[in-house]
Amino acid sequence: MKIAIMGTGYVGLTLGVCLADMGHDVTCVDINKEKVDMLKKGETPIFEPGLTDMLRRNIKEKRIYFTTNAGEGIKKSHLVFIAVGTPQSEDGSADLSYVKKAAETIAENIDDYTLIVTKSTVPVGTAKLVKSIVKKKLKEDGKSAEFDVASNPEFLREGFAIKDFMNPDRIVIGADSERARSRLYELYKPLERADKPILITDTSSAELIKYASNAFLATKISFINELSRLCEKVGADIKTVSRGMGLDDRIGPRFLQAGAGYGGSCFPKDVRALIKMGEDNGVEMKIVGSAHLVNLSQRELIFKKVNDALKGVSGRTITVWGLAFKPNTDDIRESPSIYIIKKLLLEGAVINAFDPQAAENARRELDGDVNYFNEPYQALRGSDCLLLMTEWDEFRTLNYDKLRELMNTHVIVDARNIYQKEEVTSRGIKYVGVGR
Repeated sequence: MKIAIMGTGYVGLTLGVCLADMGHDVTCVDINKEKVDMLKKGETPIFEPGLTDMLRRNIKEKRIYFTTNAGEGIKKSHLVFIAVGTPQSEDGSADLSYVKKAAETIAENIDDYTLIVTKSTVPVGTAKLVKSIVKKKLKEDGKSAEFDVASNPEFLREGFAIKDFMNPDRIVIGADSERARSRLYELYKPLERADKPILITDTSSAELIKYASNAFLATKISFINELSRLCEKVGADIKTVSRGMGLDDRIGPRFLQAGAGYGGSCFPKDVRALIKMGEDNGVEMKIVGSAHLVNLSQRELIFKKVNDALKGVSGRTITVWGLAFKPNTDDIRESPSIYIIKKLLLEGAVINAFDPQAAENARRELDGDVNYFNEPYQALRGSDCLLLMTEWDEFRTLNYDKLRELMNTHVIVDARNIYQKEEVTSRGIKYVGVGR
């Protein structure tokens, strides 16, 4: 198929590269010339394992193209994805200004049947809104062109995006015409597996499935974090409790790891948007609202653990391992680590930091107030506390001799529970975990 993709952010770029790798002719459109020029050279603006190699292979095979000229991509395609950003508005709702602009641009450049697909995370009713915008624009321009609008939400985990696209748990197609359903089914049929189906539904249900999925996973995280607080009071171990819960196949073990709370570009934004969607429709989203509040307070709890362990952080040097909101990404959006670092700095702490991928992004966010290091143990020199915030694999095994030699005060606050308390304390190091 000849496919155009509006937007080369995380979702649009992954979508474009993966579809090209499946053999399709893909044109990716973006208004950012600097980014387009970078992508044309085979350089990616984000860190995602395997993405750069796949991009370069498909540029070489001439299956993927990048342009700032929307008409160039749309006019030669009969399938156009909208994968632009939907940032959070001040009231918590999703800002659809980029989606609306993309819809107008598509209308300006179509002449015959085109299937328009919203891939961005958008509120219920957006497919209908896009349809009305395209219809209105065509009428204003005195044009006549057949089109459909479908919803095809993404379920990509940062750090595993290529795997999630090529081997998805499910593919959701929301379409209100047989023509649209057939075309999207044809596109995705090679990825369907017997136990991982293509779910075909209406556009409104497809749009809500995305928000509901993310909100439910966020709720699991907040639930186990709230439970970890009770564990600390009654002497239970949250790791054992979560394992005992997760062995029940009705519950499952995933997203039941207590820690510093969720972050990133999806969960915080989508949870707030779902709460606002409920408000707009007269439905109080009590459970989702509570999950959001628990998540915010979990960050404060981690700060308190550091403060209590050091009996005050003013003038103390704290080494933070991990700046990204999760491992295998350089994304610091809504990162608990960034939030806690800002709070520590306000309280007068000195921060040494290391992250394998996210340091450059953190520098822009933290305005140079942090000492960055190229190796994790270098960051420990003269430190009073090691604060583990992101569970990168290289942090999982500690060199205790080096740690004791380099640090002033031997304290570890493990905000992700990746270390064994008994092993750490047996080396004469104070250990503070979550729910343990």
